[in-house]
Amino acid sequence: MSAGFDNPAASDASDASDAAGALHSPNIWGSPQTYETHNLALDRVGVIDRALLRISGRPDWRGATVVELGCGTGFHLPRLAETARRVIGVEPHRPLAALAQQRVAGMPSGPDGLGAPVTVIVAGAQATGLSPASVDVAIARWAYFFGPGCEPGLAELGRIVRPGGMAFVIDNDATRSTFGSWFSAAWPDYDATAVERFWTRQGWSRESLDVSWKFDSRADFEAVLSWEFPPSTCDRIFAREPTRTSVDYAVTLRWRRY
Repeated sequence: MSAGFDNPAASDASDASDAAGALHSPNIWGSPQTYETHNLALDRVGVIDRALLRISGRPDWRGATVVELGCGTGFHLPRLAETARRVIGVEPHRPLAALAQQRVAGMPSGPDGLGAPVTVIVAGAQATGLSPASVDVAIARWAYFFGPGCEPGLAELGRIVRPGGMAFVIDNDATRSTFGSWFSAAWPDYDATAVERFWTRQGWSRESLDVSWKFDSRADFEAVLSWEFPPSTCDRIFAREPTRTSVDYAVTLRWRRY
């Protein structure tokens, strides 16, 4: 899907120059290379990407300014840049933003159709610094938008998305799938019903998607689960599933048109 990066240790710790209000991520901030393995394994057939285009009514992102909020190391930016007019990655943790910039450096860009210009900025979802009504499509993948508490980020979307533009939020569906059952067991305080009520009050639509994690090796599977879940949860999964290298994974795709 995209090139990797050379320095996975670059984001081992919080940086004093992170965006104001940045919330520490216990997984990607400490091990971005493991997150790379996670991304490479998730939805290899592109169910999520096709759903984004279908809901938006577009065959591709041609002519659009696309922003990814919480872009991390920029895994998805090259794919978006294949057809978009402009791509902006917004990441609050400066070392991850540096890795994202490294990923897109040297990519072809310009009016010749070889790729969109890609910019990576250090900013939070609640204060992107982008101009009002300057964005056609905003996408947040597992980044800040889990429900109650993300109101400032939603207000910022209302400021930066153009009339007629769209915002998408991709999140785990803890109510379905094998992964959902593992997630619920690992994080019993996560209230999926409360999260759903929040999004309904905010006026967002939703669609359930079924994707999968397919790892190249058992070592990759165990590394990503150990990064994702507490040791007690992993111990139970590994004991029950001694040879598994893939898992069905339910996703909730939320969207709003402005």
